[in-house]
Order: sequence, then structure tokens, then C-alpha cells
Amino acid sequence: MSAITIMLIILVALLAGMEGILDEFQFHQPLVACTLIGLGTGHLTEGIILGGSLQMIALGWANVGAAVAPDAALASVASAIIMVLGLNGGTVNTQTAISTSIAVAIPLSVAGLFLTMICRTIAIPMVHLMDSAAEKGNIRAMETWQILAILLQGVRIAIPAAALCIVPATVVTDVLNKMPAWLSGGMTVGGGMVAAVGYAMVINMMSTKETWPFFALGFVVACISEITLIGLGVIGVVIALVYLGLKESGGSNGNTGSGDPLGDILNDY
Repeated sequence: MSAITIMLIILVALLAGMEGILDEFQFHQPLVACTLIGLGTGHLTEGIILGGSLQMIALGWANVGAAVAPDAALASVASAIIMVLGLNGGTVNTQTAISTSIAVAIPLSVAGLFLTMICRTIAIPMVHLMDSAAEKGNIRAMETWQILAILLQGVRIAIPAAALCIVPATVVTDVLNKMPAWLSGGMTVGGGMVAAVGYAMVINMMSTKETWPFFALGFVVACISEITLIGLGVIGVVIALVYLGLKESGGSNGNTGSGDPLGDILNDY
């Protein structure tokens, strides 16, 4: 990799790490991080494919109470760099590089939790220093420690990213090419299953008796290969508008129903 490419990757990694805490511009989301790294390295199409696959997995990741979700930022950045290194070698299959990167992303996301714990432990003294500055009315010191604490979260992703960029592309390519067929094929199947599991977790959280018919209809319509994604989006919008119209008309006619026509039908059934 050239020096400019490495600097762009480190910048994306820094932004992804900070956004993992700020959660404002979504740089830590796999689709954004992998796409930006793919754009900066000349592998935009592969970056979008990898980011979309990882995004399906990350849809089911959420912080609930004291349970911390896997680190999507480190998983996205590191797996994208591994994919780019494998492709830059020139002798590895694109599908193999993508599927291997997806399989590697899962343990990387768990390893990111350890780095997050270290950063948050280091941030505790910074909070006390901010409290001391607040007691003295020193706003500038408070802002400085806050910026340093946020930058610390970005550095925890930028340092591993920089270390991966130093690895020669030929080394990664040789490792991927030496993988036996059963292992690379298993990673391809496993990568597809993991994405499906992530989407299933989202459906499990959103599922109600009113939404299940729409899920079933969406899966059936998606099997029609002649319909593009834009067409599927239009169909979804139309169904949503029709449903909202029926719901409003059901509530305005003075009926004894709940105002949810689909729910009333299912309850009667």
C-alpha cells in the first residue's frame, strides 16, 4: 500500500472508533467503514459487498443494560483491510477474500470488546480530572479532557489498522491461497449463514403477529428475480401506505375494533 492509502485507512479507522462512542455520523457501521476503505484502496465494489454482509450481522448487535455488543468498528475496519491485502496480492479469488474476511470479523468484534474495556478504564481518571476542572470552572480543561477521551476510542481502532497495513499483501494472499478447499468453502457457507442469523435476530426483536405477514410477503416477493431493489422498495412503500390508510379508516368509522385492521383479522381468526 502507498503512504496516502495507509493514511486514508487510518483516518477512517480513527473516525470509526470515535463514532462507536458518539454514534452520530455512523462511521462505525460496517457498510460505511468498509465502503470508505474500499473507496480509498481502489476496491469499492468488494468493500460494499463486505460492508453489506457485515451490516446484516451487526443489525442484531445492541447494547442492552450492562451487556455490551460486539465491536462493529474494529470488525469492519480490520476485515476490510484483510480483504484489501488479499486482493492486492493479485492471485486470490475475490469471493474467497470476502468470505474469509466475514469469518474473521466475528472474533475481531469480540477482541474489540477487550480494547474497549481498556480504553474505558483509562478514561476513568480523565472523568475525575474533568470533575476537578468543573469545580474550578475551567471549561477549556473540561473540553480538552473530553476530546482526549474520545480520541482514545479512535486510537484503539487506528493502531490495529496501522499494524495490519504494514503486513505485506503477499503474505495474506499466500495464506488465503494455501487454505484447503473445505475450509474456504466452509467459510463461504458460514459467512452467508452468519448474515442470515443477524437478520433473524432483528426479525425476532421486531416480530409481532401484525408484522409476520409482511415478513413472509417480503421473502416471497424477494425471490422474484425480475424485480429490482427499487421495485421492492416501491412495493414496500405502497403496502405501508395502504396499511396506514386502512388503519385510519378503521379508527374513524366508529367501529369497536382496535384500529388495526390486520390485527383485528388475526384476532378474529
